[in-house]
Amino acid sequence: MTTSYVDGALGRMRSRSVGERRPGVPELVLVQGMGVANYLMPGLGAFGGWTRAHLLELPGFGGSGDPPFELTVPQFGDAVAHWLAARRLGPVVLAGHSSGTQVAADAALRRDDVAGVVLASPTVDPVARGPVRLLVRWRLDGRREPPGLTETHRPEWRRAGIRRMLHLVRVHLDHAIETPIAKLPTPLLVIRGRADRISTPRWGRRLAALAHGGEYTEVPGAHTFPWRDPHAWSDPVRRFATTLG
Repeated sequence: MTTSYVDGALGRMRSRSVGERRPGVPELVLVQGMGVANYLMPGLGAFGGWTRAHLLELPGFGGSGDPPFELTVPQFGDAVAHWLAARRLGPVVLAGHSSGTQVAADAALRRDDVAGVVLASPTVDPVARGPVRLLVRWRLDGRREPPGLTETHRPEWRRAGIRRMLHLVRVHLDHAIETPIAKLPTPLLVIRGRADRISTPRWGRRLAALAHGGEYTEVPGAHTFPWRDPHAWSDPVRRFATTLG
């Protein structure tokens, strides 16, 4: 695994990369969830089995220092687009998990090197679009998540701080992911855990239907299904990516 940093006007971004580039297979760029990224490391390793894969941490997170100001979802999208421009990877699959789906969808509109987009456990479902409703659904989903997940998140939550975490909740609730998805010029894959209580099957299918060439699939697990079973999403993403090369 290699770790690198890219500096931009919106702050420094850390990326952790594994695997090797394969002919005819796009590299994969994975955007972190809400204030946390380490839980995605097992999934990154699974992706690294078939392509070069990068876990991207947004400005202000991942030990990369504070951004110059608190960012909105479109600004996080700008930061991801800047990272892609700086790295010059060629065709990539841009993926996000949870709130990272909103950032990935926004960033994909800014780059013509994004060959496809993957939204895993996309947020925010209209049924949870409000701080109280989102909190209730997050707590219900937590009952279905594997033991130890919260303990994995806590160090990153503490590092981010409650003010920044509350800011993240607010800006993601204010952002409608449907808007960028409807404009995507690339194929889209939506993946949802069957036991997810934060999003619904109807919502996942609606997002897939909004995009040109949208596909919807379900895998075992709750909202954070990649942590328990990294291959639950690696296999469908691999199939998706190999059709784009």
